[in-house]
Amino acid sequence: MTQEDPIEDISAGRDDSEKTFAFAIREHWPWLVGFVLTLVLLYFLTPIMAPFVIGAALAYLGNPLVDRMQHLGLSRTVGVMILFLAFLGTLTTATLLLVPLLQEQVVTFLGNIPDWLHWLQTVGLPRLGVRLPPGVRLDVDGLRRTLTEHWDQASNIFTMVLGTVGHSTPAILGFAATVLMIPLVTFYLLRDWDALVRWVRDMVPRPLLPQVTQFARETDRVLSGLIRGQLSVMAALAVVYSAGLSFAGLNIALLIGIGAGLVSFVPYLGFASGLLAASIAMLVQTQSLTSLIWIAVVFGIGQILESGVLTPMLVGDRIGLHPVAVIFAIMAGGQLFGFVGVLVALPTAAVLAVMLRHTRRRWLESPVYRGRGKARGNSVMDASR
Repeated sequence: MTQEDPIEDISAGRDDSEKTFAFAIREHWPWLVGFVLTLVLLYFLTPIMAPFVIGAALAYLGNPLVDRMQHLGLSRTVGVMILFLAFLGTLTTATLLLVPLLQEQVVTFLGNIPDWLHWLQTVGLPRLGVRLPPGVRLDVDGLRRTLTEHWDQASNIFTMVLGTVGHSTPAILGFAATVLMIPLVTFYLLRDWDALVRWVRDMVPRPLLPQVTQFARETDRVLSGLIRGQLSVMAALAVVYSAGLSFAGLNIALLIGIGAGLVSFVPYLGFASGLLAASIAMLVQTQSLTSLIWIAVVFGIGQILESGVLTPMLVGDRIGLHPVAVIFAIMAGGQLFGFVGVLVALPTAAVLAVMLRHTRRRWLESPVYRGRGKARGNSVMDASR
């Protein structure tokens, strides 16, 4: 009776796994090539992807409401139309309420420009050690006089500006087309959402269906909580900043408050940009350093509410990523895919976080992590001795 060599068993097992991997590559290489080509195609189609990405996000957010209306006995098309009408009514009401206030603050902002220029020339620039050339003044009369004295150069600049605007006309028209396409794409995607989900489900290989279904459910839970929670946080911060700055006496509180709330989906960006803009505006308005205390109090309260109340309550730890990782994801998305990349950065990071959690779970259950391979290697060494 001969004793089998454990080293030969390990070598045979390694050879079998390598043969299995090579066979899988040969068997499925067309699918792998198709997947890579699809990614390359999406990269080159990035300039036209914005309405489809935004439309898909809106359809994803509205799908649960349409499903509930279906459960009440309405058809999906009727449910989508009711949702569109409700959204349009809400948007119209908000526009009627906010536009007059924003218009008033824009007029105030434009009216304050001469005072800001005067403060910049007499206070701001001297404190920075900057001296303007002789005869140049940052006021309306001074700018008009400078423009008259250098009319030839100014006319050339004006011609360049008109040329730039002319070249930008296609981009402006493209932006208008994108805005008009978003409702259309959202309507059709929302109407056919369940059919699209069934089509994707039917394309999944049957042996992988339980795992893919579990992954999809976890991803859906993370994405829905993240997107809806983040939108709620942005709206709440816009209200907090606008109300606080108005109470502090800032003339353009609504503009800065809404702007800071809208960019707060990037960690600390809304706080930093809003604090800087509000401080400059308040300093120019009052020309007093003590008034900046109220600005610091407003944004300090906003930051405490965001990190201690709003984000834990409305978003929680759904995405499972460190704030630095979130900032990196947004910057990487913008660098690779521009505006579309910024839009999909957080959802993509959330999906990758789910994938990493599944991978970590598999790794912790693997024989390599648990040390089975090491134990077997020790037995092999003992047998060889």
